[in-house]
Amino acid sequence: MHNVVKEYYGNVLTGSKDLQTNACCTDDNLSSSVKQVLANIHDEVMARYYGCGLVTPELLKDCDVLDLGCGAGRDCYAIAQMVGEYGSVTGVDMTDEQLAVANRHVEYHREKFGYKKANTQFLKGYIEKLDELNISDNSIDVVISNCVINLSPDKHAVLREVYRILKPGGEIYFSDVYADKRVPEHLKADPLLYGECLSGALYWNDFENLAKTVGFVEPRLVNSRAITIDNEELTERLGNVRFTSATYRLFKTVELETDAQDYGQSVTYLGTIENHEAQWNFDGSTCFIAQKKTKVSGNTWRTLQQSRFSNHFNFEGTFDKHAGLFTANNQIFDFANELKQDALSASCCAPAPKIESSCC
Repeated sequence: MHNVVKEYYGNVLTGSKDLQTNACCTDDNLSSSVKQVLANIHDEVMARYYGCGLVTPELLKDCDVLDLGCGAGRDCYAIAQMVGEYGSVTGVDMTDEQLAVANRHVEYHREKFGYKKANTQFLKGYIEKLDELNISDNSIDVVISNCVINLSPDKHAVLREVYRILKPGGEIYFSDVYADKRVPEHLKADPLLYGECLSGALYWNDFENLAKTVGFVEPRLVNSRAITIDNEELTERLGNVRFTSATYRLFKTVELETDAQDYGQSVTYLGTIENHEAQWNFDGSTCFIAQKKTKVSGNTWRTLQQSRFSNHFNFEGTFDKHAGLFTANNQIFDFANELKQDALSASCCAPAPKIESSCC
């Protein structure tokens, strides 16, 4: 499958117009600030983009970021502006044609961003084998990936390597494609369906369990959108398997419990995350209002405290008194049910349904 993906993204596709589904789609709902970031990127890099939107977690200033499956480098050059001159972005990809485009414009973007030294580099290799690229343990603040992990034949190895290289409290923030059931083997062997980011997709429940086995105990779903396939032949091949593009964030935190527990703890968001001064949505079911005390589970309390977000919260409580399962009235995002909604007919990159939370 590595060779299938190399051929598809190196030679079959010449630009995003060649894609046959919206599993990997263009950007239709970006903020003006993100659009400005993208406007600074070279046209050739933009033309060779095949991701699902733009994965931009908060608080990237001065961070060391790794992009899995960076392709021609669009997301790397976008993130390079967000981490600033003293942060760094490393892109990893296995496709020569894509890396050639990315490397061709390193100096162009250094000058465009006004940096004394380029803060981007690109490495050829496999996202399952980051150890072969000499990426050290506990060395990366944030890993991003944009519609790529589904293309890997060994997703367990990918997540295991990500966990290894992340610093304590670091996270992987990524978009990918998931199926509402396990994809049959004959579809996985179809080069077109695999290259289009469909038949390599994991059943969403298998993904969450896999993430937990490598140490990401509490996968957090940020948002999702339905994938539409405006191609009768592909629809017929896929049968009754349906797909969703979703963004998750997984944190390398310690002492988390398998199920969220209640210890009577709370946090107060200080309103100090840029562009989120009034409210910050941590994930699809957890939001924080500035200066408002919010009840949280022990897992959320620990995750926030161990992460780069810790300075933006006041923490109250201990783990001395256990009150059972965490049963705040937050509406938990039910991924399986969401796949069954009429929203499956949504257009490419339509915004995810708003998820209300009692903490708001």
